[in-house]
Amino acid sequence: MAKLKGAVTVDTERCKGCDLCVVACPQDVLALSKDANSKGYNFSMAINADECTGCVTCAMVCPDACITVYRVKVEHAA
Repeated sequence: MAKLKGAVTVDTERCKGCDLCVVACPQDVLALSKDANSKGYNFSMAINADECTGCVTCAMVCPDACITVYRVKVEHAA
């Protein structure tokens, strides 16, 4: 059976650091950065990217639509 692997990208200049995606992520992939964008917000970033399953929950809860999630199927040889 194929396993889904995900990748999250965040538009850091649009992110206002609301933390909704961090709370919503079931795999604890996202966290707020200690760095700030040009507007002074601590933006969201993938700190545990290898655990992303591509569930898209983070993108659905983002009020500013700054998260894009990519999914690929990973085939495991038996």
